[in-house]
Amino acid sequence: MNYWLVKSEPHKYSWEMFEKEGRTFWDGVRNYQARNNLKAMQNDDLVLYYHSNDGKEVVGIAKVIKEAYPDPTTDEADWVAIDLAPVQRLAKPVTLQQIKKDSRLENIGLLRQMRLSVMPLKREEFDAIVALGSQ
Repeated sequence: MNYWLVKSEPHKYSWEMFEKEGRTFWDGVRNYQARNNLKAMQNDDLVLYYHSNDGKEVVGIAKVIKEAYPDPTTDEADWVAIDLAPVQRLAKPVTLQQIKKDSRLENIGLLRQMRLSVMPLKREEFDAIVALGSQ
C-alpha cells in the first residue's frame, strides 16, 4: 500500500462536500510531477486530504477507488484523473504549523514542494499526521 496527500481549496471542493457526495474524481491536475503521482496511485492506497490556501490543514483520510484514467476535463491525452472516496474525518484538523513543528515531518513533501497538489508520503509521515489528528 502507498500513502499520498492531495490538496484542495475548501471553497472549491471541501472535505464536507466530499463526504456528502461519498466519492469524487480527482481531475484538473496540470503539473507533470503531480500527474505522475496520480498515475502511481493504486486501488485502496490511503490519501490525506489537505485544505490549501484557506485553512492549511489536513482534515481527513480518503482512499483510491479507481486508478488513473483519461482526465474527462481535457482532450489532451497527457492528463489523468483518479477516483477517491472518503474514509474518515480526522478528530481534529492538523495544521500546517503543527506539521512544520513536528520533527518526524521535517522532510515531508508538503514542506519541500509547497505548490505540488498531489504528493507521496512515507508511511511514517502518514501515521504521524493521523496521530496528530486524533489527539
